[in-house]
Amino acid sequence: MTADKPRQIPFVDYLELGDSPHLVAHECKACGARFFDRRNACASCSGTEFVRKPVPTEGELRTFTIVAFAAPGIPVPFVSGVIDCGGTSVRANVVNVPADPEHVKLGMKLRLTTFPIGKDGEGVEAINFGFEPVA
Repeated sequence: MTADKPRQIPFVDYLELGDSPHLVAHECKACGARFFDRRNACASCSGTEFVRKPVPTEGELRTFTIVAFAAPGIPVPFVSGVIDCGGTSVRANVVNVPADPEHVKLGMKLRLTTFPIGKDGEGVEAINFGFEPVA
């Protein structure tokens, strides 16, 4: 008899788990603008029809900040950045790299990674995402 794999759920609606975790954006059918949150209308053209589109799992760091002060219980420092993933801007933490300007550089190549962030009382594990340097 094998043990059941713990149940996992994505921390955000636009993270798809499985064998190949990836992000999914809502793309405006009229102009191609992409959004991660649900929209009634496109902020770029006011279009009202959207399709779900996968976002590339690799990208380039466009801007970042090293966060030194955070809410109680949040470990600092950490890197918060904007990653260009094939034309889609993704706001995420840069993980698995020291949070200092010697190790984090504009233009660095990053890839999506996932990690557990906690379990509820029934053992359901929440999975979040970040971006890590491409080796």
